[in-house]
Amino acid sequence: MNAVWRTIRGYIWWSYERGSLHYDVMVTLILLFVFLSPYWINFNDKPVERNPHPTGVAVVPDTNGGLIYQIEASAVKGSDDATIRDELRKIIEPISGAVVVTRFEAIRDRVGRTQSYKVWVQKE
Repeated sequence: MNAVWRTIRGYIWWSYERGSLHYDVMVTLILLFVFLSPYWINFNDKPVERNPHPTGVAVVPDTNGGLIYQIEASAVKGSDDATIRDELRKIIEPISGAVVVTRFEAIRDRVGRTQSYKVWVQKE
């Protein structure tokens, strides 16, 4: 029984010489774990799926070093500021990641209908 504990202790402390049978067993076990564990263990390491919005979004550089997003008004259905801000954020996030809408401005035509929105954002 003492020899078994000595062998286990040798595996734990990695005390076997390179090229020995026990060393090869340890390396084989490590390789099996590395290559076979993804089949049985969910490591949650898949990238976040971000589908871009089907509406055209134009990105223009800002004079302060930031970016201004121009989004068509047809993509936004909300009528109050909070809803519009939230919808604009949901359109921009698949493109640039997590952001906070700092301000937005409606671009209107001669009649007064909203054509598009200019949106200034800040990365979270």
